[in-house]
Amino acid sequence: MNSNLPQAQLSYWIAFKAIFVRELKLAWQKPSQIIQPMVFFLIVVTLFPLGISPAPKTLQMIGPGVIWIAALLAIMLVVDRLFRQDYQEGTIEAWLLSTVPMSLLVGAKLLAAWFISCSVLLLISPVLALLMNVESQVIPALMLSLLIGTPILLFVGAIGNALTVSLNQGGVLLSLLVLPLYIPVLIFATSLIEAASFNMDYSGQLAILISMLLVSCFFAPVAIAAALKNTVN
Repeated sequence: MNSNLPQAQLSYWIAFKAIFVRELKLAWQKPSQIIQPMVFFLIVVTLFPLGISPAPKTLQMIGPGVIWIAALLAIMLVVDRLFRQDYQEGTIEAWLLSTVPMSLLVGAKLLAAWFISCSVLLLISPVLALLMNVESQVIPALMLSLLIGTPILLFVGAIGNALTVSLNQGGVLLSLLVLPLYIPVLIFATSLIEAASFNMDYSGQLAILISMLLVSCFFAPVAIAAALKNTVN
């Protein structure tokens, strides 16, 4: 029995890698999965100064918050279609028939989704922060908060998508389910950035965000797998 354990672990790793690579190939074939969230992110960040004030001091004050709100909305765009195509094509039923735990397959898809969409947002965020006149000392804290916070938003949003994937017009319900859960992440992320702007220690906020990330990494795939099983059955 012990000799079968490494073989089972190897098969799990192969399945995880296969799902991850499959998602990357699909994104390469449909670059809109990368372009749409990025363009939406850029548009939202650009519109805020036009709607409020282009004054450098104002932009410096609201810049990090604007970037975070734009990232949140862009992730909502990603989350809304996360499992929809898999549900329509019967991929989820195939996952249910697999000997590999469904939560592991879901975890691979979530990791790929973050890598495809959110990593692009992270790369362009420093440029947008400079355009928003954000202080140079704040940019590393902003990037750190986005690095930790965006996977939390994606994982929590994915739970909502799994619950509404069978609905034709599930976008509104998804927003009602997910947006209240995003508030704590937004509060601690902006608090971290504010502390950095005053050269204060932000290890407390960072620890809370990391705790949220660990909890979401552990529970989200399990919750999503259960929701998808319930939807299919």
